[in-house]
Amino acid sequence: MFIGVDHGTVAIRFGTDDGRTFGLSRETAKKMTDSRLLESILSGLNVEKSDIDLIAVSYSMGDAITKITDIQRVTNRGVRCTKGAGTFIGGGTHVFDVIQKSGIPAIVLPGIHSRSNVDLRMKMFSHGASAEKVGAAYRVLLQNHNTFIFSDISSNTITLGVADGKIIGAIDACIFAPGILQGPLDLEAIHDVDSGKMSASDAFSSGGVLKHAPYKSIADLLSVEDGVSRLAIDRLALFGAMEIAAMKVLVKDYSELESIFVCGEDLIRQKISLLLGEEIVGQDRWCAAIGCAEIARDVYAGEKTILGIKVDYGPK
Repeated sequence: MFIGVDHGTVAIRFGTDDGRTFGLSRETAKKMTDSRLLESILSGLNVEKSDIDLIAVSYSMGDAITKITDIQRVTNRGVRCTKGAGTFIGGGTHVFDVIQKSGIPAIVLPGIHSRSNVDLRMKMFSHGASAEKVGAAYRVLLQNHNTFIFSDISSNTITLGVADGKIIGAIDACIFAPGILQGPLDLEAIHDVDSGKMSASDAFSSGGVLKHAPYKSIADLLSVEDGVSRLAIDRLALFGAMEIAAMKVLVKDYSELESIFVCGEDLIRQKISLLLGEEIVGQDRWCAAIGCAEIARDVYAGEKTILGIKVDYGPK
């Protein structure tokens, strides 16, 4: 049995290689005792501890490692700094630490960043995608697609390009398209940071489309029919489509693009399809967690590279 952990912006999702899923809010995971948290994960997935062969963990940016690494060989949970962009809550940290101390074999997935084995031009930016996006891309790869674009449009928007089975680049949430909650800093946000009105992390965390709408979530946006909510949804779709179109330039420099995948609300996917004039294939919110579990399964079976990322697991 193999488990994957998707450390998302608002929730931590767990999946197995046979499709079982379970989720916890980051706040809930933070408050649990170690034993209760592990028990909750196991019971939520309906697995016994002794049944688990390997867990693949994604944690935050994953920017301190470049290989898929044994959890016992990772320092600082595989990140350079816990005070990065976004809001630190502590639930994901607790999950990581409980798994590391559990005695269950585990690996940690790296994010995509400037030290990753990607197109040199994409190393212009320090960071491209957090570690769970590697799991999502692997989930798509196993659906018999070798050259594709994957975009996750939710709390933030992140887009990956994969050519001939290898990740060649990624566009991070603070670079291009806004998500629901988070987005890049515009000129006004830069002024607010410089004047001390807010931190850069706070500006990023409030830079999504909801900064112009009196709603708190995508569910709120979809539950009402007014001009403000429609505009917010249209903005998500427009900038998501633009980011995907930008990634097409990179992918086509390597190989012929096969498909485009979007994880997010179906309405957003449909609008992006209309804007780009081509089919967009949907992926559900569990794709990253299940994809991480599938990485664990294949690493356990002896794979030495995943999506072009080397594996450091097994006896030294």
